[in-house]
Amino acid sequence: MKKIFLPLVFLFVLLLASCSGTAAPTPTTGGDIYVSPNLPVDYEGALAVRNQLALGTLELIQTDSAISAEQAQTLLPLWQALRSTQQAGGTAQAEVSALLTQIEAAMKPEQLQSIASMKLTFTNMQEWATANGITMGSGGGQPGQGSGMSPEARATKQAAEGVTSSEGGSGSKLPTALMDAVIASLEAQIQ
Repeated sequence: MKKIFLPLVFLFVLLLASCSGTAAPTPTTGGDIYVSPNLPVDYEGALAVRNQLALGTLELIQTDSAISAEQAQTLLPLWQALRSTQQAGGTAQAEVSALLTQIEAAMKPEQLQSIASMKLTFTNMQEWATANGITMGSGGGQPGQGSGMSPEARATKQAAEGVTSSEGGSGSKLPTALMDAVIASLEAQIQ
């Protein structure tokens, strides 16, 4: 059943994206790592694009650039599919990149600019976790992990280890909690 569900979700997401009429941004990839045309990762402590989108979306709630109910209807299945890829493990990077591209395409340029200007870091994600009662695994995702490396080298290392800049060897669940919070926020926006 699970083997059928994930491809069906992915097919639904692709169909949804092709019918949306919104041109998707063209991502560049380096070594199968999604690189956003909108969200930089070239500053010290930058979060991976997936985490920038998630935390940034939550931060937009308090602004004039908040996600609309219409956008939430488009974004919700995309975030749910992205969450499913994380749960499934071993998901092709191309599938993850396609979902991230579609998420960015569903957002307004000013929303993406606002998120980019936040320059979100691991420290911001830690602060969000603390404020929301989420504890991190010991030793996981220490700030400065990969510091001194170029963004490309850090991304390559993270891809090889199967982690984002906020995940460490101890299996931090912070990115999962962040995606769950985005999904809950989008569901609330629709109701």
